[in-house]
Amino acid sequence: MPIMDGIKATQTIRTLEAGSERHIPIIGMTANAMKGDREKCLDAGMDDYISKPVSLPDLRRMLELWTTAR
Repeated sequence: MPIMDGIKATQTIRTLEAGSERHIPIIGMTANAMKGDREKCLDAGMDDYISKPVSLPDLRRMLELWTTAR
């Protein structure tokens, strides 16, 4: 991302949500499927993580998981 990466964007969104009832689901997606990447995403406040290449069934499951009314 040209201005900020996904980690910084997630941290910014979570800061803006603080003190409200709002929670935007954030799913990290990266081609950098290295050990520790998932943990970095989750530690930054992302709700889940999927690595590339992404299969359509996996993407569908992930989106259904996080967009189903709670």
